[in-house]
Amino acid sequence: MATFELYRRSSIGMCLTETLDEMVSTGALSPELAIQVLMQFDRSMTEALETQVKSKVTIKGHLHTYRFCDNVWTFILQDATFKSDEFNDQARRVKIVACDSKLLSQ
Repeated sequence: MATFELYRRSSIGMCLTETLDEMVSTGALSPELAIQVLMQFDRSMTEALETQVKSKVTIKGHLHTYRFCDNVWTFILQDATFKSDEFNDQARRVKIVACDSKLLSQ
């Protein structure tokens, strides 16, 4: 299964990367094993989002910037509102990165 490396830039992905870097620099982990852990993280995040997340959210806001490059859409929204059955929330600025899931099966 192919995966995207997008989730490495999430909070949990960055913490994992920092921890792995520290473990490699102290000699507690080999660089090869650290790369394998990151690849497994990518696969696990993709699978979890595909199979376990059932919530739907509506996002409304003012579109500040949009970009389409290498089959990846990037949207920057200002004054965004998130609505679902469980919550309503607002954010001053939001960056949404969307990739075509069909690319994973190629």
